[in-house]
Amino acid sequence: MDLQQIETDLLNSDFNYRTKAIAALKAYPPEVAVPILRRHVQDPEFLVRSFVARELGSQQTAESFAALLQIIKLDNTPNVRAEAANSLSLFGAVAAPHLMQAFLQDDHWLLRRSILAALMEMSCPEELFEVAVCGVKGEDISVQDDSINALASFVNSDRSIAALDHILSLKDHSFFMLRRRVAYVLKHFDNPAAKAALLELRQDSDHRVVGAAMEDLLP
Repeated sequence: MDLQQIETDLLNSDFNYRTKAIAALKAYPPEVAVPILRRHVQDPEFLVRSFVARELGSQQTAESFAALLQIIKLDNTPNVRAEAANSLSLFGAVAAPHLMQAFLQDDHWLLRRSILAALMEMSCPEELFEVAVCGVKGEDISVQDDSINALASFVNSDRSIAALDHILSLKDHSFFMLRRRVAYVLKHFDNPAAKAALLELRQDSDHRVVGAAMEDLLP
């Protein structure tokens, strides 16, 4: 799509034209695409803003980074903020402190799960540990589940004991899914506290938790 058509379509009241125009900007260099993308970070349609956030991640400049920070802090739609988090992660380690800060300040499950997934793929253990600890202390089950997995990744690090302590804080959670996740990850820890907790979980009231705790014992 030529640039004139992109500019025309971005003025169309039908958001489908605007999303296609935003997507077409991937064919243009950052000095052309980023200024246009920045003009549309407050588009009235959240889907268009999601496309903007996605394309800003593929056009990596200081200006696109700043625009993504604006989106992740100010956009009123969780889907858009989550897309901005994914795009920020493409910038590498420089984005990690900003992703951590967004996680600590924004408790929406979609954003938090996006940040956890992104940090798991990045070599940023400080930020990952911080958000995982925050996540297990939160109230959303899916975030807590992802946070347990994140903490388990520290099993062979100098944070192993601290990670295990936070995992064990959910051992007696009322929801079976979290107890089951704890059972799965405890088997990676060669630690007396982990082994004792596993013995308890093999006596759990929910058969799904028992199955997870005993899985390594089955032939």
